[in-house]
Amino acid sequence: MSLNPADVLNPVFNFLDALISNYGVYLYLVFVWLSLGAIAWVLGGGLRRRRLHGNSATVIPGIIITTRPPNQSPPPIIITDIDSAQNDDGETINEP
Repeated sequence: MSLNPADVLNPVFNFLDALISNYGVYLYLVFVWLSLGAIAWVLGGGLRRRRLHGNSATVIPGIIITTRPPNQSPPPIIITDIDSAQNDDGETINEP
């Protein structure tokens, strides 16, 4: 038995070819009307998730942008020098 995909699907393709050649115009019209119905359903809210009646809350994410007055300077940067000649108690270490 041969499991070649071309041999297995040949009857399906032959059926579809015959269907399209005999009823192609009617299939086209059916698919056009179905697509218009599907578009109307989506625009009417068909893809929105149904909400449960009861404990429902609406969450609206947002971004808050605040501005600084133009004459305000940035906070000062404090730089301290660490003296390596002192230990943790603040005593000076005499190095030879």
